[in-house]
Amino acid sequence: MPRLSEVIAALDALWPPERAEGWDAVGTVCGDPDQEVTRVLFAVDPVQDIVDEAVKLDADLLVTHHPLYLRGTTTVAAGTFKGRVVHTLIKNDIALHVAHTNADRADPGVSDALAGALDLRVVGPLVPDTTDPAGRRGLGRVCELDHPLTVRELAARAAERLPATAQGIRVAGDPDALVRTVAVSGGSGDSLFDDVRAASVDAFLTADLRHHPVSEARAHSPLALLDAAHWATEWPWCELAAAQLDEISDRKGWGLRVHVSRTVTDPWTAHAASHNDTSGAPN
Repeated sequence: MPRLSEVIAALDALWPPERAEGWDAVGTVCGDPDQEVTRVLFAVDPVQDIVDEAVKLDADLLVTHHPLYLRGTTTVAAGTFKGRVVHTLIKNDIALHVAHTNADRADPGVSDALAGALDLRVVGPLVPDTTDPAGRRGLGRVCELDHPLTVRELAARAAERLPATAQGIRVAGDPDALVRTVAVSGGSGDSLFDDVRAASVDAFLTADLRHHPVSEARAHSPLALLDAAHWATEWPWCELAAAQLDEISDRKGWGLRVHVSRTVTDPWTAHAASHNDTSGAPN
């Protein structure tokens, strides 16, 4: 069985921590470098439900996309929810490792997995990593469809292919407009509108779209916007990452048992559709 330090070295080769954004907090949060690893669980969020799942699975390593501590803290007391996560992990000899924006920029990365889930052909990165001479790394992906779809049809495909959430898929733009090219970005993507417009795509699928940026983007161009749940756009990466570690394990003869959590950690739990006349505000 490999030691934790060996598995982490393999993960860091996939997603080098130096490629993370300067504000990010990636890498190993807790874990003994010398402990043996036999079972690994991948998930989006390092929340208590996921940690409890790792305990039940008897995992030695939990790999998440989102950091546990993105900002500094002065306590890991078990009375706080993040402190309880740390206590549960350490008591059960489970290491926690985070790959966040370094996994976003990777080739393949988070947006490749999102494009794959939607059966889109990746043309290249939306925001290329200037340190990559091959031009394959970077944030987001510019994609093509095998055949044109309407915005409505593309939204229906996203709703069918991505994990189900209370939000579903919101659309801004003409539902009947034809889409041939799509930009995708897992996670929050409204900071990328300038790059999306520069890519001259027909639609942009991402998450966490806010009122004012969407309103301004719609005023700039007829670009269609599809807004999915943050968790749903990043969950496909867990399957991609697990497959990558499986391949490394097979090649090295480690015999790791690699799992992907199906636990929904999207914080939204219900959705009530509007039934009033949508032509205007209530009187």
